[in-house]
Amino acid sequence: MIDPVSAILLIILSMLVIYTIARGILVVRPWEVGIYIRLGRFVGILRPGVHWVPPFISSIHRIDLRTQVVDVPRQEVITRDNSPVTVDAIVYFRVIDPKKAFFEVTDYRAAILALAQTTLRSVIGDMELDEILYNRAALNAKLRRILDEATDKWGVRVETVEIREVEPSPRVKKAMEEQTSAERERRAAILRADGEKRAAILRAEGERTAEILKAEGEKMAKILRAEGERLATILRAQGEAQRLRILSLGAASLHSHALTAMSLDTLKAMADGKATKIVIPFEVSRLIEAIAAYLGKGVKMPQVPEVDIEKLVKLVGKPEEVLGKIPSYEELTSEVKRVVEEAKKRRIKGEILSSKEEEKILEG
Repeated sequence: MIDPVSAILLIILSMLVIYTIARGILVVRPWEVGIYIRLGRFVGILRPGVHWVPPFISSIHRIDLRTQVVDVPRQEVITRDNSPVTVDAIVYFRVIDPKKAFFEVTDYRAAILALAQTTLRSVIGDMELDEILYNRAALNAKLRRILDEATDKWGVRVETVEIREVEPSPRVKKAMEEQTSAERERRAAILRADGEKRAAILRAEGERTAEILKAEGEKMAKILRAEGERLATILRAQGEAQRLRILSLGAASLHSHALTAMSLDTLKAMADGKATKIVIPFEVSRLIEAIAAYLGKGVKMPQVPEVDIEKLVKLVGKPEEVLGKIPSYEELTSEVKRVVEEAKKRRIKGEILSSKEEEKILEG
């Protein structure tokens, strides 16, 4: 039988053992590791999972292995061309060697922040303002390379450095705005001048083309008018020649009585006009004498000599040769269509010939 004092001591001892065991249980989360130190000595690195370490004589320091962010505060930097600018940056880094990150540096986050500030001032101080503004990617790469080399002995890898904002001083910013405005005005002036130049070239080309087409049209119109006048002249001359030949053939066998009757018809036509003055030829006395002889038989009637037909044909020509080939209306129309088609082939519109000109060609 256990006495009450022993039972109480046994219970207290059991509770101390349970507390000690529970106190030594340690859970390491998946994104971190633990630096295990026992009695002032480094024992090892605890990986993610459940571990038991002797309590009271051991200490565990957790190291986050995820990518961490450090915001570099805004600071004013003088560039190489003596332009004051205010810059800030963001540094992304990750611990790759927990042992070095714990033992080689007191606080790796504070060390990286201070190193980023000094490196940023040094790098930007060696660059000109335009290079900083327009070559941001090269600046970021240079900063990342410098920081990564410096933090390698701390077991930290710098993944990315981003310059978040570069703000020149108000006076420099105003000068840059004026420069940008002047540059844009210069480009606008160049574009306007180029547009006016192109417009002038296009107008000149259009006027030249119009003048060429107009000259070509006038040339073809003159050619067509000349061709129509030539055909009309030829046809009129041919008709006049045929008329004279026919008259010469017919007059060779006419009796004097027939000529007298034709003369009477001529006088009748002259008197039938509306003119107030009539011009009578000098030879009208002979005409009146012939009329009187025809009507009154006052003089001896002249005998018309007999005409030698073969001699007349030899002098004048055969009747079909005298009359010649008279073109028909269809032939003349076909000739006009041919000329118009030829003009169309030369890219001349049909409006070149007016209606009067077409009627003149058709009449020819």
